[in-house]
Amino acid sequence: MLQSAHEGGIIFGDLAVFIALWLQSWQSKDMSTPSAPRISFVSLGCPKALVDSERILTNLRAEGYELTKSHSGADAVIVNTCGFLDSAKAESLAAIGAALKENGKVIVTGCMGAEPEQIRDIYPNISAITGPQAYESVMQAVHEAVPPQHDPFMNLVPDQGIKLTPRHYAYLKISEGCNNRCSFCIIPKLRGDLVSRPIGDVLREAEKLVKAGVKELLVISQDTSAYGLDMRYAESTFQDRTIRTRFYELAQELGNLGVWTRLHYVYPYPHVDEVIPLMAEGKILPYLDIPFQHAAPNVLKAMKRPGNQEKTLERIKSWRAICPDLAIRSTFIVGFPGETEDDFQFLLDWLEQAKLDRVGAFKYEAVKGAPANDLGLALVPEDIKQSRYERFMKKQQGISAAILKRKVGKRLSVMIDEAGPTVAKGRSKADAPEIDGSVYVASRRPLRVGEIVSVKIERADAYDLHGTAV
Repeated sequence: MLQSAHEGGIIFGDLAVFIALWLQSWQSKDMSTPSAPRISFVSLGCPKALVDSERILTNLRAEGYELTKSHSGADAVIVNTCGFLDSAKAESLAAIGAALKENGKVIVTGCMGAEPEQIRDIYPNISAITGPQAYESVMQAVHEAVPPQHDPFMNLVPDQGIKLTPRHYAYLKISEGCNNRCSFCIIPKLRGDLVSRPIGDVLREAEKLVKAGVKELLVISQDTSAYGLDMRYAESTFQDRTIRTRFYELAQELGNLGVWTRLHYVYPYPHVDEVIPLMAEGKILPYLDIPFQHAAPNVLKAMKRPGNQEKTLERIKSWRAICPDLAIRSTFIVGFPGETEDDFQFLLDWLEQAKLDRVGAFKYEAVKGAPANDLGLALVPEDIKQSRYERFMKKQQGISAAILKRKVGKRLSVMIDEAGPTVAKGRSKADAPEIDGSVYVASRRPLRVGEIVSVKIERADAYDLHGTAV
């Protein structure tokens, strides 16, 4: 499956959740009391930022604030920004501008908030700006802009908190920050070094989500396989047991919850090998999201990434020997400064050997403050970047089509994401929501969202599968 690596934003709009919470509040309050203050929310960026948004929304509801989709009808607007690429910054600034146009009280948080001057220079009338993960600062800014009207009968929040994802899957963030210093990335500058959550806290959150009906947990962080390193894998308590805060133990424990567990942003450190048997046993999904970024040694060195790609190919081969159903997805950068035609051809040849299941690519974009800007390497012209991007996409399209074709005639477990009168849309264990492919399922009976069904695959194209529920 091919995709753009740029992750767009969403506006809070889970209508079912919103209506349920509104009715819950309306039915429990005295009609003579003033209406609760209303907040409109815009969430931009990656799934990690989405989790930040969910936490802020949960705090807002716990304090009695109502949530609305309308900026003009709100008492204030919160914009959770993305600041990783210049294009993402432009999207964030446009969202801030739109919110200011419709509503005079705008609070900005997220990655762009780490450098507030770039926002204030354009929009000096912003009510408040906070950095990423600054939940207390966001709530303080909300209190100053719109004081809460606390009502213990109205402030009802489900145990799992407010979610921006559909009810049947949820992102589970296990850490903040990153210890890596990739030359193209400013995430450590924006979010700091690795800070892991104690495993007991993570597992209790996962348990609440499962009890609330979540069927799939998507584990996210900046560097999932480094989980617990900053804590020296300290022990934590969960269900009267002590468990080490470590990648393997996390996968093992999540595998006991009886739901799909999907691992994202996994760097291929040696101890990743330990989780492959768990996948073969069906404890966690046979899926690894590994950000390889490139394959040519010269480019990887300039990126400050691990450079032994021959050894990586050997490990991929050994993983598949243990778990033949393993699906690997990755993202790559083409046109990085100094990338030659030989480097790019090396990448295409490596891709042919690796045969990754799901691959995304994007053209290199300079990021203000990133070390890559000062490497002194020749910049790749835009027309060559575009050409390499198209060649890369064409190469992976052929690989993806061949992999999916081999699934025709097989029976796969599929989780339904969208119901339909005769054909529903779902995902196999090899597909993460929003970024990978889909399975279109014909069925004689209506299929419910969140239901896991057995599907006989009847045909495939370059991206998706088509079959019938059996």
